[in-house]
Amino acid sequence: MSARYAPAPEVLTWARSTILTEGGQLHNPDHAHLEYCDVQFLWAPSGFNKQGRTVIGQCEEVLFRCGPWQKGRQQQQMVDWFGIVPDYLITLDASYCLKCSDAEFCALVEHELYHIGQEQDEFGSPAFTKDGMPKLMIKGHDVEEFVGVVRRYGVGHPEGTLAQLVAAANAAPEVAKINIARACGTCLLKAA
Repeated sequence: MSARYAPAPEVLTWARSTILTEGGQLHNPDHAHLEYCDVQFLWAPSGFNKQGRTVIGQCEEVLFRCGPWQKGRQQQQMVDWFGIVPDYLITLDASYCLKCSDAEFCALVEHELYHIGQEQDEFGSPAFTKDGMPKLMIKGHDVEEFVGVVRRYGVGHPEGTLAQLVAAANAAPEVAKINIARACGTCLLKAA
């Protein structure tokens, strides 16, 4: 494994044919808005820690908010890697991907793809550009994870935080409603 960042065109080819294209073995219609999206994949030599968690994948909109020379260097790097400046870049931890299971890899790629969402108009319908293309945006998690990833691949590690969240949601609440009613400050206001 290289200690350098490197383009991952094989991941894009695989994702397009397997997940994004109708008829693919793992086709997911949730990603239909990505049909014409200019997304590229990049291998990173390792993950990194952020807020107490190890990051093994990251999706970002490619934006350059800097001076002309910095922007020029960054655009040139994208063109050198991909032949274009993509709209979105998904970076994957190559060391994790070498040892993870097939299902874990699929879940990771789909998780990052779910971050590229389609904007909604004022009526809650999918928004489109003047050219009829989907208006895209970076989307946050539904909860700890995307519902679509859990629906397709499960909750992941049985002792992980998502599995704990599902178990808590399926269990009876620890605090009964009657106890909340007795202790709640609004109940005291009603009695006064």
